[in-house]
Amino acid sequence: MNDSTDIPLEIPDTLGGKRLDIALQQLLPDYSRSRLQSWIKEGLVLLNDARCTAKTKVWGGEHVLVKAQPDPESLAFEAENIPLDIVFEDDHILVINKPAGLVVHPAAGNWQGTLLNGLLYHAPALKAVPRAGIVHRLDKDTSGLLVAAKTIEAQTHLVRQMQARTVKREYRAIVWGQLWRNGTVNAPIGRDPRARTRMAVNRVNGKEAITHYEMLERFAVHTYVRCRLETGRTHQIRVHMQHKKAPLVGDPVYGYRNIVPLRVMSDVLVEALDGFKRQALHAVKLGLIHPHTQEDLSWQIPLPDDMKVLLDAMRYEDPDVQLENDAVDFQVDENGLYIGDDDWDDDFDDNWDDDE
Repeated sequence: MNDSTDIPLEIPDTLGGKRLDIALQQLLPDYSRSRLQSWIKEGLVLLNDARCTAKTKVWGGEHVLVKAQPDPESLAFEAENIPLDIVFEDDHILVINKPAGLVVHPAAGNWQGTLLNGLLYHAPALKAVPRAGIVHRLDKDTSGLLVAAKTIEAQTHLVRQMQARTVKREYRAIVWGQLWRNGTVNAPIGRDPRARTRMAVNRVNGKEAITHYEMLERFAVHTYVRCRLETGRTHQIRVHMQHKKAPLVGDPVYGYRNIVPLRVMSDVLVEALDGFKRQALHAVKLGLIHPHTQEDLSWQIPLPDDMKVLLDAMRYEDPDVQLENDAVDFQVDENGLYIGDDDWDDDFDDNWDDDE
């Protein structure tokens, strides 16, 4: 890891009367003003051996010590000792059970602590493979199976399988609402023209996206489903299930907030839902052709504990609950948001991953 660099300075009289951050920007033109301000706020800039604020006025003659930090992006490909749940490994590929909360690839806001950093620690030779062998991604808060290549040849082979749609990817999801039949969503996905940080069904600029879904269990106000991807667009399952008016439980981006039907749920279920802080989506099965042996391989893993607990709470519900007159109507307004979402917040930390 790179260490900070101490930069001692003396404020010249010509900068007298200016704010500290403005004076530092003129003395250190290689650093942006916002970056200097963040260092000041973090206590990494001392004015006459004392902490200060960006608005502090300087008059000339003051001694300043700036503890310059490395560019976060420069740390993106540093190896880090991050525990990995490895399901399969040989000289060519790695199959990993990614936990919820782990970002796959470094990006703005997540330059360290990613799966890529953990892969580089586990197999240092991956430094020579583009993206440390990663060929597909899962969202930060989606758990489950993911494959990475250990050689460039294996990576090329896996990418071609992805392009040919021969990689089999199966998910388990818990959604709001009662689905009554199995089906397929064939709707193109692209950037949401109203909110560029989100994806949406976009029939003008979207790319082909196909998701097959099958009901596994139906509860009073939820359905447990199996989803199989035919394509791999950004947030595909999450967008498609929202399009079906059956958003994923816990989804902070494509879900809803203010119309939870509390009157038809037990306290046990309400408590379980309140404690579930991510989208209920898990990549449970992965199948592919081994890039070296040409074997047809597949792996399947159990649900994570948090989804098991949520399902148990749903099974606890009275099986005789009938919605009929009290049916929940998951309506969407003209902006594609669920009615009741008055406090919608588009400022979220997401990685625009490309697998679900």
